[in-house]
Amino acid sequence: MFCPQCGNNMPDPLAGFCTRCGYRLTSGSAQPPAQQPAPPPAGFPPPPQPPPTPPVSAAAPVSPGPVFNYAPWATRALGALVDGVIVSVAGGALLIVSLMFFGGMGMAGLGGGLHSSALGGIGIGGCCCVFSILPIALLLTGLWNKVYLVAQRGCSVGQGIVHVKVVDAQGQFLSQGTALLRLLAHVGLSFVPFVGWIDLLWPLWDERRQTLHDKAVGCYVVMAG
Repeated sequence: MFCPQCGNNMPDPLAGFCTRCGYRLTSGSAQPPAQQPAPPPAGFPPPPQPPPTPPVSAAAPVSPGPVFNYAPWATRALGALVDGVIVSVAGGALLIVSLMFFGGMGMAGLGGGLHSSALGGIGIGGCCCVFSILPIALLLTGLWNKVYLVAQRGCSVGQGIVHVKVVDAQGQFLSQGTALLRLLAHVGLSFVPFVGWIDLLWPLWDERRQTLHDKAVGCYVVMAG
């Protein structure tokens, strides 16, 4: 046991007093002195202290994505009709050129005495060309109307008239590469019978009012105002 006053180690705690300082002990008073940490030796730096625990801060809220006001199907259809006029003008010009070309070949064949099978081949080629005029006109006019203009200002001629624009998932204008892929998807679907109509009607039941060629590149048609 230890004296609570001087800390002397008393071999005989039953004596009732400290043999060094004379302190009279009572029951339960002889307790060992509290151990204090030893100071560092002279000339040595103090031991490193653990870094303070940084306060726990609340996580920064995640910014939600843009909220789109999707363009109604009727508005998109009206804009598509305006763009269709441009395609029709280009298609009419291509039709006149193709008729003149294949008609001239047919007349030359008749005058030159070509075999009927050769004339039939010219006729089949002319029919195939006529059926391909609409997709070709859509592609040629689309390079300016659906790629360049959409990438520069976000809308084609018809879409600008009805105040809608084409944006990506972040609400930004499409790049020319993405707009070109969207146009190629549109043209490719128009080559397949009935699929072109399904593509144009798809926004009627789609939650985000996208066409199939919109979904192909992950873009949306929204109101511009």
